[in-house]
Amino acid sequence: MAIVNNRLSAEQYNQNFSDIHPPFESREAALVEANRCLFCYDAPCIKSCPTSINIPKFIKQIATDNIKGSAHTIFSANIMGGGCSKVCPVEKLCEGSCVYNLMHEKPIAIAKLQRHSTEKAINGQWRLFERKPATGKKVAVVGAGPAGLSCAHVLSREGIDVTIFEKESKGGGLMTYGIAAYKVTPQFCEDEVNYITSLGGIHIQYNKELGKNLTLSELQRDYDAVYLGIGVGVARQLDIPGETLDGVVDAIQFIYELRSKGYPAVPVGDKVAVIGLGMTAIDAATQAKRLGAKEVTIVYRRTQEEMPCTEAELEIAKLDGCNLQWLAAPKEVKGQDGKVQQLICSIMQLSAPDASGRRAPVDTGKTFTLEVDMIIKAAGQVPFEALIASEQIQHQQGKIIINRNATNLPGVFAGGDCVNGGKEVVDAVQAGKEGAAAILEYLVGS
Repeated sequence: MAIVNNRLSAEQYNQNFSDIHPPFESREAALVEANRCLFCYDAPCIKSCPTSINIPKFIKQIATDNIKGSAHTIFSANIMGGGCSKVCPVEKLCEGSCVYNLMHEKPIAIAKLQRHSTEKAINGQWRLFERKPATGKKVAVVGAGPAGLSCAHVLSREGIDVTIFEKESKGGGLMTYGIAAYKVTPQFCEDEVNYITSLGGIHIQYNKELGKNLTLSELQRDYDAVYLGIGVGVARQLDIPGETLDGVVDAIQFIYELRSKGYPAVPVGDKVAVIGLGMTAIDAATQAKRLGAKEVTIVYRRTQEEMPCTEAELEIAKLDGCNLQWLAAPKEVKGQDGKVQQLICSIMQLSAPDASGRRAPVDTGKTFTLEVDMIIKAAGQVPFEALIASEQIQHQQGKIIINRNATNLPGVFAGGDCVNGGKEVVDAVQAGKEGAAAILEYLVGS
């Protein structure tokens, strides 16, 4: 067993990481799907979209061949509607609430229709918004992820000059660095960021990290308001013996390297264990398999009923040949010569439901052993608690506390994963919109 890179041919990499949700093959195919929509009054799909996109309206616009109008409807509510059409867990959001489900019919392919319009707009560089005249006000946004970009776009449309400070060398945040490449390509992420900033009035400074070469006090001094959209990013540790052995890696770092270095450059083991069963765990497991791992086992301490990922995500892992170990928790990593050889797992059972109805995993005292040469930790991420505390920002275990999007510091606002602890891309986009509205209100009074 060994952890090596360049396991596959260029053709195999391209095939394994090609678009998992291909677009409509023709305009006619999109029209046929759009005309299935019942255009519900008080549509449940709108209510289940965190950004409240007027879904029946944009589908009606596609049905009447008004693609530009359709894209405008989507982007007015969600400027990252292109990316969200590829990565949103639509089966538990808009498509999950489609009335066709009640009739035991296939729901409208909302995400695919949304992609149909937004990709045309992005590829064609359609100018769908105009900036209002400059107000002379300046806002600093920390983080060029979904929350920061969404906030910046709303502010810029209102004539505010925005500077985004981003610690990476590219924008997009989680979209660019933290999601499986077969869902959304690095090139699309770059095109989407360029499209958002093409409005004007938004300048991104890369390789600028809060707490390193950027301070909050500087931003407060130089700008009329500051918006923090720094996300989460510190991987949760397993806190078990052997965790520091060579071959134990963080899922976020694993996916990050896939996105930044390219598929052949990223090493993967023969036998890989992935700890956790959220979206990141699924992305890590399936991509390990697609990089050439012979065997991938997902270890999860609860049952399928409690899993954080969706059924659709789980199906991707199963189709890729990933194994699942339910009711199992990592107990110890064993190795030789500093390298991983075994993962000892505790066999768990679920307790009786607590007051909230949740059943906790309890160690039975029994164990089993997995022979592995690589372990990918995907047990969640925790906020940047030390950074937030060092900036004197009120927080609860690292999650920034806000009141109507404002922090305890004057003129400093926050939103997205750094506030909620980590949700979907679409939730971050909505947080950015709400943050922009709060900042606009603040600037009027200042």
